[in-house]
Amino acid sequence: MSTPIWMGIDLGEARIGLALCDPELTLAYPAGNIEVQGDYFRGLWPVVDLIREHHVDQVIVGYPLLLNGTEGRSAKNAKRWVRNLTRILADEENDGLEGESAVGVVLRDERLTTVSAHQQLYDAQVGGRGHRPRVDQQSAVVLLQSALDEYKVSKEL
Repeated sequence: MSTPIWMGIDLGEARIGLALCDPELTLAYPAGNIEVQGDYFRGLWPVVDLIREHHVDQVIVGYPLLLNGTEGRSAKNAKRWVRNLTRILADEENDGLEGESAVGVVLRDERLTTVSAHQQLYDAQVGGRGHRPRVDQQSAVVLLQSALDEYKVSKEL
């Protein structure tokens, strides 16, 4: 049986922030960025490559709802991005045939993850020019860590 690995993804205008977790599904950590230059659909195939490289079982993608909980343009694009990712993964696994992917891909409400990421970086005295790319990664960490924590609690019940 393989060790479970989860990936967190924060879709941004300039870059996609990535996070992975430890094999015990306890701790999320930054895993880099993919530069997308204003079009995060450019990041689909690099994300697929990383999913394969790290043998990811579960992908948690930030769902950027508006503060009032409704969908704006970014949330609709995130849903479309997830549909495309899911389709690519399923097609690869089934040699282009219709089917489901063994990799789970879910959207998770990401409201205020960027605020939390900024605060965590400031608390760690990380600032300056390199701050923004780290925020994208840290947002993915916040997103993934909350999913891991929720998963752990559900397993304990």
